[in-house]
Amino acid sequence: MEDVGIPRKTWLVVCNGAKAVILRNDGDAKLLNLIPVDVMFETHAPTREQGSERPGRVYQSQGAARSAVQQTDRHSKAERTFLAEVAGWLNGHVQNHTIERVVLIAPPRALGTLREYLIPSTRALIIAEIAKDPVKLPIPEIEKYLAA
Repeated sequence: MEDVGIPRKTWLVVCNGAKAVILRNDGDAKLLNLIPVDVMFETHAPTREQGSERPGRVYQSQGAARSAVQQTDRHSKAERTFLAEVAGWLNGHVQNHTIERVVLIAPPRALGTLREYLIPSTRALIIAEIAKDPVKLPIPEIEKYLAA
C-alpha cells in the first residue's frame, strides 16, 4: 500500500455495497486515533432470492429463433442505491462545511460508483482513495492497516 498520510480531522469513509463506517482521525498522521462518526448498512438478499420468475424469452420476428432476456441484477441495483445514499450523506456534510478532508476506502467497483454520485466540491476534498475492503474489520485493525 502506498504511504497515505492521514492528517488530524480527516474523515474516512470505509464502505462496500452494503455497509459504510464513517470515521474521523482525532490523532495525527503518524499515530491514528479513528473515532466512529456514523455507521450505515443495508442487508441485500441475493438476486436469486429477489427474482420471482425465470428470465423471459424473446421471439425473433422472422424464423423460429428465440433467446433469453437477461435477468435484472437486483442485488447490484441495491448496492448502487446504497452507495448513492452514502455519497449523498457525504455531499451534505461537505456542503455544511463539517468536513475538510476525505479518504475513501472501498473496493474498486464501489469507489467507481461513489465517484459517480459525489458532487465536485466533495471530490475536491478527497486526499486519497484506497481500493480495499476493510469494512468488516474492527477499528483498531483499520488503524493498523492504515499505519502500515
